[in-house]
Amino acid sequence: MKTPTIVTTVVLLLLISLAKGQNPKCDSDPKEHGSTLKVFHVFSPCSPFRPSRAMSWEESVVQLEARDQGRMQYLSSLVARRSIVPIASGRQITQSPTYIVKAKIGTPPQTLLLAMDTSNDAAWLPCTACVGCSSSTPFAPAKSTTFRAVRCSAPQCKQVPNPTCGGSACAFNFTYGTSSVAANLVQDTVTLATDPLPAYTFGCIQKATGSSVPPQGLLGLGRGPLSLLAQTQNLYQSTFSYCLPSFKTLNFSGSLRLGPVAQPKRIKFTPLLKNPRRSSLYYVNMVAIRVGRRIVDIPSEALAFNPTTGAGTIFDSGTVFTRLVEPAYIAVRNEFRRRVAAGKKLTVTRLGGFDTCYNVPIVAPTITFMFSGMNVTLPPDNILIHSTIGGVTCLAMAAAPDNVNSVLNVIANMQQQNHRVLYDLPNSRIGVAREFCT
Repeated sequence: MKTPTIVTTVVLLLLISLAKGQNPKCDSDPKEHGSTLKVFHVFSPCSPFRPSRAMSWEESVVQLEARDQGRMQYLSSLVARRSIVPIASGRQITQSPTYIVKAKIGTPPQTLLLAMDTSNDAAWLPCTACVGCSSSTPFAPAKSTTFRAVRCSAPQCKQVPNPTCGGSACAFNFTYGTSSVAANLVQDTVTLATDPLPAYTFGCIQKATGSSVPPQGLLGLGRGPLSLLAQTQNLYQSTFSYCLPSFKTLNFSGSLRLGPVAQPKRIKFTPLLKNPRRSSLYYVNMVAIRVGRRIVDIPSEALAFNPTTGAGTIFDSGTVFTRLVEPAYIAVRNEFRRRVAAGKKLTVTRLGGFDTCYNVPIVAPTITFMFSGMNVTLPPDNILIHSTIGGVTCLAMAAAPDNVNSVLNVIANMQQQNHRVLYDLPNSRIGVAREFCT
């Protein structure tokens, strides 16, 4: 099976860049300065988590979409839970989040990779002597002079699931997909870019059974009590932004900017909404969706925010393709198909979970997400996946999984690419502006 030369899926662009001998500098980068971190894709040349074998374009698209199903199941399961679900809840993320940053842990510093996740709260990472962990570069607590265990009497111990006490140290356990995980709650200095964060609280994984635990650690950018924002409130004032690079960007690098300094001034905002059942998720009020110049007919309940059921719309950095609840997706999809056809006789095909694909070149309309106070218009690069050799082009959105908690609309990372997304918690708002993420 032939591999296309230009695709919007991560895996094949990675292989193309490596085949051409183009590899970005991974150890030092001018973006790592002040409170700004380089963001790169989990399958980029700088990542040890990239696939070990070449995949066809169809395989890679179907795999990413299928893994998104697990992510959506996880997000949907959160809406009925209590407001505090810290380091890990009964079902943790069932896929590796898409974008990662480098962090230095301990004294002297050990460099580790952490997945950037806006829908999770706390940090955790595999530690040395972990039984069942797949990481080749775990954190070594014994080599850090600033490492210490969190005592059972500490307030943080009450914010983890299933806490247990062996002696005076706080430990906890959780399930992660098909895996069972045991971890210690610990503290150490975490350095992000050039900012040292002393006595940062995180989970140190000691044992994992099964194959669901991803090898990298996790940096929680949610709004919960053990999140980065909560632990660094005085330093970063609960403000951050990121620019996620397009899958077409050869070096796959963007930026994570922490704190209010150097954030964009000319940017439109929409208010954040509070859901007491899941206070960590970034809910916003999406009021309509426009395809081309037409606002499509969507039942109001498909977009309405409901803190009781968890319904509404969230921004999420770990889901790849935007998911809309079925009535909203069908309305968008049908208008998209109508405008693409525009009197032509085109055959619509499927690819995995994508039901609006074409085997001929198409001219796609823009899609605009309309929020309270802010519109985000997506150009074709943010809404299409395509192969120039195979000639397959698909609408890069899908309906939310059909299950009892299928109430979330998720604005995913492909649709956020080449935008600066600003999370301003003191003013309870999210801003979005176009930016070329390089």
